[in-house]
Amino acid sequence: MMYQISSGQGPAECELGVAKLLAHLREHYDIALLDASPGWHAGTYRSVRFSTDADLSAYLGSVLWVCPSPYRPAHKRKNWFMDVSACPSAQTAGFDPEQVVLETFRSGGKGGQNVNKVETGVRALYLPTGQTVVCMDERSQYANKQKAIARLRARTEQENLRRAAAEKNGHWRCHTNLERGNAALRFKGPKFKPF
Repeated sequence: MMYQISSGQGPAECELGVAKLLAHLREHYDIALLDASPGWHAGTYRSVRFSTDADLSAYLGSVLWVCPSPYRPAHKRKNWFMDVSACPSAQTAGFDPEQVVLETFRSGGKGGQNVNKVETGVRALYLPTGQTVVCMDERSQYANKQKAIARLRARTEQENLRRAAAEKNGHWRCHTNLERGNAALRFKGPKFKPF
């Protein structure tokens, strides 16, 4: 499962809280960090995305960290909020050349009399997505088949990149969903201890 910890639009103390919460989770669970948006100060994060097989449903929602500001000692505020949310992952598909259906036809263009006698044109259909391409660029049927399969592979990879970008953009929008108050979990002090 993929999760995101976000400081929302909070100050640098919330960004430090994200780093401390990530460190806390790493102590207790096996986590693979996917990406991170660095915070204002070194070692802090505006947000982090990670994946884990562990069930972190107890952490979902607002997380409160009660601690005097390490950056502004005279500041009266001591409550810093972070948000933990489960992120749906985009469905990406690997390309399987076995799922390509090829159909040949006679094509015009370069090739002289060869194109009038031999079916050199290729129409390729990729069954999982329904995408089709036509290739008549080469004089050889074999070369056209290879080009058609390469074009289908490129389209599949491009669609995977588009879905991944849309997923990341959707996760970034979660930053504005931070609810201050009604915390699911609470931590206190510079050592980030649960209470």
